[in-house]
Amino acid sequence: MRLESYADSIGIPTIGYGHTSLVRLGDVCTEVEADAFLISDLETVEKCIKNSVSVELTQGQYDALCSFVFNLGCTALRNSTLLRLLNSGDDVGAGEQFKRWDHAGGKILAGLTKRREKEAEMFLA
Repeated sequence: MRLESYADSIGIPTIGYGHTSLVRLGDVCTEVEADAFLISDLETVEKCIKNSVSVELTQGQYDALCSFVFNLGCTALRNSTLLRLLNSGDDVGAGEQFKRWDHAGGKILAGLTKRREKEAEMFLA
């Protein structure tokens, strides 16, 4: 959690636990506000998953998708091969797709590579 806004790895103003909506550099928030941003962001993530996924998920799959959507947004999920494979019943193929999402600003980022590996492990466990 960061109470002062900062530019993420590709320059997007971010605050709290990763909140980006309407954030400008120089913004500050309290811990209570950061928690509220997180709750609101997660409600959006959950709605996206509910409206996009047509198969039953394990807890690990759901948690991995929450992390993915929180980081990349709903449009990325909806337009992904990951979702197409998941909804067609190919859990293993879908799990392997996480690792393809390790680029930001046209570059492979080590932090995203690690995050996607952890999401894939969670999804496939």
